[in-house]
Amino acid sequence: MKKGTKKIPAFKNEDAERDFWAKNDVTDYFDPAKVRRVAFPDLKPSTETISLRLPKGMLDRIKMLANQKDMPYQSLMKHMLSEKVAESTPPYSAE
Repeated sequence: MKKGTKKIPAFKNEDAERDFWAKNDVTDYFDPAKVRRVAFPDLKPSTETISLRLPKGMLDRIKMLANQKDMPYQSLMKHMLSEKVAESTPPYSAE
């Protein structure tokens, strides 16, 4: 088959689709010349629940800070982590 003309199979679930794209070249299924940039402004990032052990004193301080800022302590923790990660990584370039 000519490049960019293969038919994408139907997937049973996201895991099957993820496995498929990990093993196949997207250019076999899409013509790179026809690709265009899209934006999804209302798309919320998926989240994953984790368990994190913190010293009680640290958690108490985080809760006090969150209370002062009138926000949930877990939201404050996500915000603080996000800022630190942004400081520690180079800016993303979509070009």
